[in-house]
Amino acid sequence: MKTTITLPEGTQDRLFEECQERRRVQSALTGLFQAQGYREVSTPEVEYYDLFILSGNPLPQEQLLKIVDRDGRIMVMRPDCTTPIARMAAAKFKDLSQPQRLYYDQTVFRSDRQHRGSRSEIAQCGVELLGAQGKEADAQMLALAADALERAGLRRFHIEIGHMGFFRELTAALGLSDQETETLRGMMEDKKFAALADHLAPYEKDPAGKALARLPYLFGGPEVLDEAQALFPDTAVIPYLRSVYEALVQSGQGGDFRFDLGLVHQIDYYTGVIFRGYTQGAGDAVLSGGRYDNLLSAFGLDAPAIGFAADVDAICACLRERVPASLDKAGEGETHRLKIALTKGRLQDKSVELFERMGLDCEPIQHPGRRLVHSLPNYAMDAVLAKAPDVVTYVEHGVCDLGIVGRDTLLEQGRSFYEVLDLGLGKCRFALAVKEGSDFYGTYKTRRIASKYPEVTRAFFEKKGMDVSIIKIEGSVELAPILNLADAIVDIVETGATLRENGLVPIEDVAQVSARLIVNTASMKLYKEQILSFIDQCRSHLEG
Repeated sequence: MKTTITLPEGTQDRLFEECQERRRVQSALTGLFQAQGYREVSTPEVEYYDLFILSGNPLPQEQLLKIVDRDGRIMVMRPDCTTPIARMAAAKFKDLSQPQRLYYDQTVFRSDRQHRGSRSEIAQCGVELLGAQGKEADAQMLALAADALERAGLRRFHIEIGHMGFFRELTAALGLSDQETETLRGMMEDKKFAALADHLAPYEKDPAGKALARLPYLFGGPEVLDEAQALFPDTAVIPYLRSVYEALVQSGQGGDFRFDLGLVHQIDYYTGVIFRGYTQGAGDAVLSGGRYDNLLSAFGLDAPAIGFAADVDAICACLRERVPASLDKAGEGETHRLKIALTKGRLQDKSVELFERMGLDCEPIQHPGRRLVHSLPNYAMDAVLAKAPDVVTYVEHGVCDLGIVGRDTLLEQGRSFYEVLDLGLGKCRFALAVKEGSDFYGTYKTRRIASKYPEVTRAFFEKKGMDVSIIKIEGSVELAPILNLADAIVDIVETGATLRENGLVPIEDVAQVSARLIVNTASMKLYKEQILSFIDQCRSHLEG
């Protein structure tokens, strides 16, 4: 009997040219690091789970691949390289002079939700500079990051610089609590422009409040620093970033760098400069790093540190898909044709109505035939027609720059992109509904909840601290309580007519829903002016 064994999700075999390309990039990077005086280290592929708890590692617990040793202790496959190197340095480098320059060429292992096309094995080449701080150390690390991307073979890339201190300065000036600060940080990281503006409305007359409201927009060239300082003159961070940038300009590398003062990722981990590298063809950063001066002290070595990691496989993928310079239609100075994914059905029709008010010729979308990709004749944009979950997938992976999709899908999928504008289209709500006359909250038993949206349902009841059993239903969810399969349902409600006709009543709203404009992370960086212009046009015609 023939037996077929497939690969675990997130892993892959590599053959021939793929192996050669990967090895070439790794060799180019490690050769550069060696030439700059960095020495190689390696750490075990398996570490104790406690190591990452002690260090305050920002990776969510569910992303760690766990195993149990023979004594019952929980171990994890190495999810990042920096924390194990910090452990090693604290144990072995206490008597060595500083700074120590270290590099690694290792694989990290992470778990993601099923069927997202993400990788569980990530080949990284990176460096750690231990025991050095200040402008010179930061500038050297940033310059090395740019050299690394160039040496790897990338032709068009840039590195965005932020600083954790600026966000901290602004929230401290407003006297915000830790919880309020974290709420703002999440909105900032996801570029939720509308939600952030509403949240900061009470502080609109305070200079720090104005600066925070502008923070998601403060990415681009060095003019960003001028605007930030004008908004909040009482800052030590902006002059520091300016001095670092001037050092990069003097070294001839200023053109490789931009700024993003809204970079507020992992606020409890990074302590100073933070940076991300972007290139065409990648849906997310291909290089990331920053200063983490508190990490080594968690293991008993009081020393500052800064480093970065390059994603080797992401770089290789961009190199394989690269268009020759002679055929690259979106060369320097030319307009990139944006791709926007539209949700099929009623939301597609409402999107077309908005586009026509903006003056866009939507004839190809209105009469699509069997075609799924349509070029707008009078605007540098192609429209992709897709189902709602696929809109999210296309934007997250960077094959579409923008998307229009309902918030119901975003709440259920929970993926990584910028949610930049509430379009107010297709308004409805998630509601908890029960049989008429039922006392849902008047029992101690575990309730059974039927829904097409298990993640939305789970999050709602977790906030309430209630134990429920969730049953996923693909079709008419109203049948579940009628057939006594469930005590209640969580579903989208517009008028409530379907509920009434089936003897159900809504007893609590779960979340408001409307269409949102979402943007791929890398696209926002690479095509800032085009995308912000499109967002402004959408907003003005919504308000009009």
